[in-house]
Amino acid sequence: MEPTSENQTPPTELTFHVQQTLPNSTAVLVLGILSIVCCWCFGVIGLTLGIIAIVLSSKGEKLFKENLTGYTEGSLKNLKAGKVCAIIGTSISGLYVLIYIIYLSIIGAAIGTIFHSFPWDSLK
Repeated sequence: MEPTSENQTPPTELTFHVQQTLPNSTAVLVLGILSIVCCWCFGVIGLTLGIIAIVLSSKGEKLFKENLTGYTEGSLKNLKAGKVCAIIGTSISGLYVLIYIIYLSIIGAAIGTIFHSFPWDSLK
């Protein structure tokens, strides 16, 4: 007895799961590297780029934790490497800004004490 069309099981469908790259993973890596490169420009550019990279990487990590199988491992590695570079660049830039502020305050205090009283004021 042959099975009728009512008793036949439908063929199984093959589902392919396509993984995507994490959004902004390459941008985080580029910004992290640029934050290290630009940290010597008075620290402001490196500090800005590093903060942007850290914010974008935290958003990307949050997306990856929501869907672990939806994103490629390579993009996660780019994201983590960019975050490490951004942390290094932000730290160096912050240190450079702090040193620059201390330097300017010392120079300002020295100039203020030098010109507190002018030598020609005693000639009167």
